Amino acid sequence: MLTRLAIRNIVLIEALDLDFGRGLGVLTGETGAGKSILLDSLGLVLGNRADSGLVRAGEDKASVTASFEFAALPAPLAELLDDADIEVEEGEPLILRRQLKADGKSKAFVNDQSVSVGLLREMAAHLVELHGQHDDRGLVNPRGHRALLDRFAGADTARVAQAWSKWRSAEDALGEAREAVETAKADQDLLLAHLTELTALEPQAGEEARLAEARADMQKGEKLSGDLEELRHIWEGSDSPLAALRVAARRLDRIAPEHPLLAEALGALDRAVIEAGEAEDKLRAAAEALVHDPQALDAAETRLFELRALARKHRCEVDELPEKMREFRAALDSIEGGEAELDALEAAAKEAGARYRAEAEALHANRVAAALRLDEAVAGELAPLKLDAARFRTSVTELPEERWGAHGLDAVEFLISTNPGADFAPLAKIASGGELSRFILALKVALAEKGGAATIIFDEIDRGVGGAVASAIGERLARLASDGQLLAVTHSPQVAARGRTHYMIAKSSDGTVTRTSVALLDESGRQEEIARMLSGAEVTPEARAQADRLLEGG
Repeated sequence: MLTRLAIRNIVLIEALDLDFGRGLGVLTGETGAGKSILLDSLGLVLGNRADSGLVRAGEDKASVTASFEFAALPAPLAELLDDADIEVEEGEPLILRRQLKADGKSKAFVNDQSVSVGLLREMAAHLVELHGQHDDRGLVNPRGHRALLDRFAGADTARVAQAWSKWRSAEDALGEAREAVETAKADQDLLLAHLTELTALEPQAGEEARLAEARADMQKGEKLSGDLEELRHIWEGSDSPLAALRVAARRLDRIAPEHPLLAEALGALDRAVIEAGEAEDKLRAAAEALVHDPQALDAAETRLFELRALARKHRCEVDELPEKMREFRAALDSIEGGEAELDALEAAAKEAGARYRAEAEALHANRVAAALRLDEAVAGELAPLKLDAARFRTSVTELPEERWGAHGLDAVEFLISTNPGADFAPLAKIASGGELSRFILALKVALAEKGGAATIIFDEIDRGVGGAVASAIGERLARLASDGQLLAVTHSPQVAARGRTHYMIAKSSDGTVTRTSVALLDESGRQEEIARMLSGAEVTPEARAQADRLLEGG
């Protein structure tokens, strides 16, 4: 709830610090005293548009700080703060601050951490609920009516939301599978052609490198064939250098024992024979490796060309062609198995849809029954609020299937008819300002709403009524505030007498400067203010006596 409001340099308010408590707090004062300034200040700190006209004349900036305290942070509010990385220790207040400069620029803070004004606006829905003469939010906005009815009904909407999520997931999976099968079918002929082409070629991993190496060797052989042939003639035959070395070695072997130098020469000659033999072997091996076979070279080049052409066609490397073959086979296999998979997915989607419909229809029945109870409860509140000619109806309408959702099958809207025989229509389109505020009060009382904003404010809900109607309004405001916090800006003494706390707003002037102040009244102050509200400018003993009776009744 709102525990403190600090205002600095807002219009006629120079400096003001207000403390608030639980229950019904009333704010009174003469017309023009500045009650709207308080609401504008609170609106500013809750994210309303910054208006430089709010800055007090002669000042360069203004600020508003609002403190809220909770036994436990409401879950939606805690989630917003967590998303913004703002920590609020248990038991510590939540402090919102807005600074506004005379040029219209503003800054926002939550617990002294700079935030966007948008975050203040999101938080406001969970902090303060304002109802006034021109209310176009809260209970008047049809977008919130379904949630209000569900809370009144005690409906378990989570089951419907879960069933919806599962149904959507099942439908999405079915749609993706259908699209995959259709795409595969459309490409089936092309897939078959690609696979046939690749199967005929039968590409192997690493084949490109092996073919390229073999082709290179054969091309070298073609180039070196003449030289290799000449070398072959040199090393082969009885007159070859190697043959001559061997003959020389045999002859030297016969005479080598005759002198040490001959033995050494024989050793050198033997080594030469061995080296020459190795050279002959290597030449023979090279000739075999570099053999030039025109047909083999042509076959290798043709194979390389075909492999590389297919790789370009499929935009991949040659070594990736075997994987392409597997992909095409898998795609073709999926076409064959796709129909069976679709049957299973269709059955799952159908079952999930039936489960959602069952849950949503149960919720619909709960809503219809709760709507009748709510209509009856609101009807019981209308006569005391001088709305006895009016009728209230909670419209629960089944939506077309394309508009179903996690919320169920229904659109919910609160409708009224203010005159006998008149058609029902939305609250904001039918009710006048005063009627609208009283309808909202009747709704609030009938709903006994839980889970709404921490603080409720009614702005001049009693305008244009008095006597028993004003008393009925006061009694209902006090009832609503019994276990929470409600602030009411009022001109009605009957409403003011019901307040647990009473603030008087006054405007004063010293001839050059005008100021608005707010005072928390004690018992005698309350009596005097309520007496003024009863009698006008001159407070009479009769007005004071009447004020006492109202306070005793409150």
